Amino acid sequence: MSDIINPTSAITAGQEAIRAEARALEALAQALGDGLRDPFVQAARLLADAKGRVIVSGMGKSGHIARKIAATLASTGTPAQFVHPAEASHGDLGMIVEQDCVLAISRSGETAELSDLLYHCRRIHVPIIGMTFKANSSLARASTAALVLPDCGEASEEAPAPTTSTTMCLALGDALAVALLKARGFTADHFGAIHPGGKLGAALKRVRDIMRVGQSDPLIAPETPVPQALEAMSVGGIGAVGVIEAGKLVGIVTDGDLRRRLSPEMFAKDVRALMTANPKTITPDAPIADAIAIMNEKRITLLFAVEDGKPVGVVHMHDLLAAGVR
Repeated sequence: MSDIINPTSAITAGQEAIRAEARALEALAQALGDGLRDPFVQAARLLADAKGRVIVSGMGKSGHIARKIAATLASTGTPAQFVHPAEASHGDLGMIVEQDCVLAISRSGETAELSDLLYHCRRIHVPIIGMTFKANSSLARASTAALVLPDCGEASEEAPAPTTSTTMCLALGDALAVALLKARGFTADHFGAIHPGGKLGAALKRVRDIMRVGQSDPLIAPETPVPQALEAMSVGGIGAVGVIEAGKLVGIVTDGDLRRRLSPEMFAKDVRALMTANPKTITPDAPIADAIAIMNEKRITLLFAVEDGKPVGVVHMHDLLAAGVR
């Protein structure tokens, strides 16, 4: 364990850095409603009008921020990719075509590695959004829309490594992404469609994406004898069977119902004597999270999905677990 770290000094330094970045973000938010207002709107329009992709580029720490902005844009409905400015000078300029829009990031606005990329964009008439802290820089002058951020310094005066400035650039990139997704009506459904993997993607799915249909969704009539109901339940493999009348779900028989109510006399009756009437249901377009909430609240393991009272599928807790939802 290192003894060069004084706990009090470390906490103080950390708080000062965070507060410096918080002040910088507040200054950026204020600027967005003032001097940055028109350039921001212009930049958002350029991104929205791009027929191709948004190419995001930057060198060093700005490059790391550029990669994240490209990923955020792509995941919120704006096709985007990162192009390394140094690699661009050695053939990757071919990734940038006339239908694209470029977002270039440089704190000083004088990053040498960006020069070939900017020249290429000007040559083929690709609009450039410059994100910099220097209004009179080469990047600002070359830009179709120049986003000049307020210079609030860095979090550490002793070693002014990019801290506050990169935080501000990252936040401004997020601001552009959010403005675009709101303008396009990008919804959780759209988000889920391009995030199918992992728990996030699973949680954004709808019931219809995982519900069972056909033979896996057994349905019987109220007058069905109990022995036949048991047979239908075993064929479905979900430990339950739906009871329908005039096409609508009126009841459900589960293996729990069997354990609680089955007797020798019951075998001579129909399922009306065994079923649970008016079972809890869900719509097929409901989020999976809603299905989990209902199952947990009611302490049940399955739900029939219905439309206008008619069963169209069934979702089981096992299906939710298989989809990666907990």
